[in-house]
Amino acid sequence: MHCPHCLEELKVTERQGVEIDYCPKCRGVWLDRGELDKIIERSLQTVGPQPTGGGGPEYSSHSGQPYHGKHKKRKSFLEELFDFD
Repeated sequence: MHCPHCLEELKVTERQGVEIDYCPKCRGVWLDRGELDKIIERSLQTVGPQPTGGGGPEYSSHSGQPYHGKHKKRKSFLEELFDFD
């Protein structure tokens, strides 16, 4: 199958049980029927309980100093799913 945008041959990959067609040239992504529903369902499963925000400052377990949020951000479910590099 060819990319509708640039006519390059599409590549097919399976990520976390979802088959994804993507274009290596323009990086377009195409999904077959039902695949978007699978992605939405899986992304909802990866969302944990949200903090209530009622507490005081968070403290680092290593230094006992206030934590200022300077840490490496984990890739989200969707970033991992669509990272073709």
